[in-house]
Amino acid sequence: MKAHVNIMWFRRDLRLEDNAALYHALKSQLPVIPVFIFDRAILDKLDDKTDRRVEFIHSAVVEMQQYLQGLNSSMEVYYGFPKEVFETITSRYEVEAVFTNRDYEPYGLERDQEIKTQLSEKGIAFKTYKDQVIFECNEVMKDNGTPYTVFTPYSKRWKAKLNDFYLSAYPVKKYQQYYYQTSPNPIPTLESMGFKAVSKSFPAKQLRDDIISKYHDTRDFPGNDTGTSRLGVHFRFGTVSIRKVARVARSINDTYLGELIWRDFYQMILCHFPQLGKGAAFKPQYEHIQWRNNEEEFKKWCDGQTGYPIVDAGMRELNATGFMHNRVRMVVASFLTKHLLIDWRWGEAYFAAKLLDYDLASNNGGWQWAAGCGCDAAPYFRVFNPSLQTQKFDKALEYVRKWVPEFEEFTYPRPIVQHEFARKRALEVYAKALNP
Repeated sequence: MKAHVNIMWFRRDLRLEDNAALYHALKSQLPVIPVFIFDRAILDKLDDKTDRRVEFIHSAVVEMQQYLQGLNSSMEVYYGFPKEVFETITSRYEVEAVFTNRDYEPYGLERDQEIKTQLSEKGIAFKTYKDQVIFECNEVMKDNGTPYTVFTPYSKRWKAKLNDFYLSAYPVKKYQQYYYQTSPNPIPTLESMGFKAVSKSFPAKQLRDDIISKYHDTRDFPGNDTGTSRLGVHFRFGTVSIRKVARVARSINDTYLGELIWRDFYQMILCHFPQLGKGAAFKPQYEHIQWRNNEEEFKKWCDGQTGYPIVDAGMRELNATGFMHNRVRMVVASFLTKHLLIDWRWGEAYFAAKLLDYDLASNNGGWQWAAGCGCDAAPYFRVFNPSLQTQKFDKALEYVRKWVPEFEEFTYPRPIVQHEFARKRALEVYAKALNP
């Protein structure tokens, strides 16, 4: 006789505390089987088989499994396509409902609709919850019911709506006796999925009040290793609760809270303007820009060989660690789109392949902001001067010396383009496209 169970499907919420869908699953009082799928629809597209995001997810799943074993339970971890996995699960168990937290990206929406349809044909409920944001798609809107497309008024409305209810933790541990009791299930190894560990450490998920409390003073200086929280990868995969972080930020640093609001803002924008996830510019007139798209120059940008130390430092940090300081992200994005006149989508795709904390909504929003074509974007005539950015935010050259130690040597390349020439060229090309 098949066991009568509910399923908790983990995706970008890899934690066993303060988890909305997990709380509701356990509270249903049927035995709950935790499930994670290494999704081949995603993994098969990754060319880099040392992609550290897969390693990060694997380590998070192993950590969860160890905790569940202490409760005489186990996570069922699969490598395959979700539809096929759920065929397997529903053939082995009598499933009443599948609980999961909402995903707002185009692929996630399509996948979830497919699974919902598949389950409904078997009489199985598919229940979704808000978990990775504080406010989702339609919760912070203008008085006339339309979405905000400018950050500042959105931020004010967001803060006005915020109260303890939205930041309350879900008391998962109160109901953990409802995990399905079973012996441990094996977890597929990275190697069995065609990936390889590179054994580098990941940013700690510890929430440090001392860093967040000084964030407004330290966040713009890339040479300061404790100037930012480095929690981006944990937000991306849900290994920390966004509610927990927002509670701390609200009490000790409004600037940090503002960064969390930007996350919600970009998720909301992607929800209301899904074409952005398919490569469209938010401002259609920017599609007329005549990009140069020089492949040799793009490769130099990717490799950190542009002859601009702050730009090269950022790209080398990204390539080596999967992280890039946010101030430097703006500098390198402006450089690619304005100095080199290379399509922002090329840079967006490179970041998507390299960033540990890659998030479609925020990455797309950031690149369109830098290129001038996004909602609430920097005006097209704003062109970051890499030298001035260095003087302002890395005056002692700590960051540059760490990543570009040879920048004063004869071996270091000459600047790929002169700043004033590049600035003038960018303004002319943009103006021609926007004022035909």
